[in-house]
Amino acid sequence: MTTAVFDAKPYDRDYLTAAVADRPVQLVFHEFRLTADTARMADGTRSVCAFVNDRLDRPCLATLAAGGVRHVALRCAGFNNVDLPAAREIGLAVTRVPAYSPYAVAEHTAALVLALNRRIHRAFNRVREQNFSLAGLVGFDMHGKTCGIVGTGRIGRVAAEIFRGFGMRVVAYDPLPLPEWALRHGVEYLPFDDVLAASDILSLHAPLTPETHHLIDAATVSRLKPGAIIVNTSRGKLIDTTAVIDALKHGHLGGLAIDVYEEEEGMFFEDLSDTVLQDDEFSRLLVFPNVLITAHQAFLTREALGEIARVTVENLVRGSRGEPFLPDTAL
Repeated sequence: MTTAVFDAKPYDRDYLTAAVADRPVQLVFHEFRLTADTARMADGTRSVCAFVNDRLDRPCLATLAAGGVRHVALRCAGFNNVDLPAAREIGLAVTRVPAYSPYAVAEHTAALVLALNRRIHRAFNRVREQNFSLAGLVGFDMHGKTCGIVGTGRIGRVAAEIFRGFGMRVVAYDPLPLPEWALRHGVEYLPFDDVLAASDILSLHAPLTPETHHLIDAATVSRLKPGAIIVNTSRGKLIDTTAVIDALKHGHLGGLAIDVYEEEEGMFFEDLSDTVLQDDEFSRLLVFPNVLITAHQAFLTREALGEIARVTVENLVRGSRGEPFLPDTAL
């Protein structure tokens, strides 16, 4: 069985190839993204393997199906880039990897907060230039402060436990709270507005839905405690970038740490060092001294990549045999 792997990076090749081993799967790697314009490259294959910035809209899915594809295997948890109603109508099975490593993303969340708060990114650059001044590098003790967690799924819960380990008060909002977990770990569920008002650090771990799109906008930012830090390792479109830039400019927001960006498609995962960025808002974010950005790397650990490859390949094999997919992976 042949599978076309799109938007393939070196680490994708390494881990997927290792997971295939002697399984009846032949992988054909493509470095470019999967879109309606590139979908013909999958002609003659039974399945495709896609990532978060591939664009699987109706025209793309129709082209895939016309070329013989019957299974779309997402090597990620998010699926907002897939037109699922169209996939069902066309007859394409779609699977994902819902839980590869909550520790990878939650630990990266904590790393971003620590680096931004203690200005480690700025200190690193200074020391490399033999500038050992400490001016402008003052942070704050996280111990005793309040961290707000928005979304207590697998990743949000691990993040909450990590921040509790710093001696922080942790408050959380989720439309489906888990009171037993919260009691066990000393986490307090509050209404969303109360979480905003209480948080020195606000950490986003919610899925992207119509209800959470631009969850952090001008109105919600205004309800944050002055000087609060926002960290987002979930979905870029949870944040209205324009509103956050305005809050940073006026000093209401104390800092922003993001691993995702609402218009990251075509930018993140690529080397654009020899080009001029066309995204004015992203360029604006880069000049703020209290903004820290990583390019969607929170998932990038050996353990997570291994699990992503394992689940993806297992579902490819099962799909080729007409067997049920792994539990909780089919969409």
